[in-house]
Amino acid sequence: MCRWLAYSGTPLLLDTILYRPQHSLIDQSLHARMGVETTNGDGFGIGWYAPESGSDTPAILRDVGPAWNNRNLREIAQHVKSPLLFAHIRASTGTAVQQTNCHPFRYGRWMWMHNGSIAGFHQMRRELSLAVDPRLFLDIEGTTDSELMFFLAMTFGLEDDPPQAVARMVGHVERTGREHGVADPVQMTVAVTDGTAVWAFRYASGGTARSLYYSTKVDSLRALHPDAAYLRELSEETRLVVSEPLGDLPGAWNEVPEHSYGVVRAGHDSLHPFTPVPA
Repeated sequence: MCRWLAYSGTPLLLDTILYRPQHSLIDQSLHARMGVETTNGDGFGIGWYAPESGSDTPAILRDVGPAWNNRNLREIAQHVKSPLLFAHIRASTGTAVQQTNCHPFRYGRWMWMHNGSIAGFHQMRRELSLAVDPRLFLDIEGTTDSELMFFLAMTFGLEDDPPQAVARMVGHVERTGREHGVADPVQMTVAVTDGTAVWAFRYASGGTARSLYYSTKVDSLRALHPDAAYLRELSEETRLVVSEPLGDLPGAWNEVPEHSYGVVRAGHDSLHPFTPVPA
């Protein structure tokens, strides 16, 4: 499968988030502990917002090589600072290793990334593709189930109501899959953002969903670890959502419950149950 992280909070150098933690995402590209594969070397991608640029469209960098030895990623990470970052390391579930299949995916101001798969995707790909709004269809660049899920969610109203749109997308994929004899079509953790809020989902049609964690509130972490100087530099709004913890700091990580989604936004974070909606 894949590993990913979503960061929102105090603007930081990407290096601080991607490379410096004890079990960083870059380390996970070679030594994942909780994924199906320990190595995630089928490409990577980062997407970030730069409010000072005057644009609400995120910048995207994607490549087909492994993250652990990419010199361009290392160079950018040491010079780019952002308050909102998506980062993803890929282990292909069967689709081609090519740049357009690397996450995160972008449409306008929106970004999306996914860990998991649609079971039986090859046999239902055409039918799912035909459900995408024709006005959006030509913006699909790659061949992954992940990107198609994004554009189905866009079709079902992601820009107006992200939780409802993702619920309708999952409901549609499940119905289509079961029509094709696939009992448990969806396995996913998904992150999506419009540049102001982050929504993160954990769900599986059957069995255990892929791992997902969120960071403890900064003020609580300061109380637990008063000697951790770097925590003093972070705002109370700073949050991380990750496929697996970036380090072993006691009390720092909380598991996202299965069949649930969380919202990270300034002044208000929340956790809710997630139930697919037939579409």
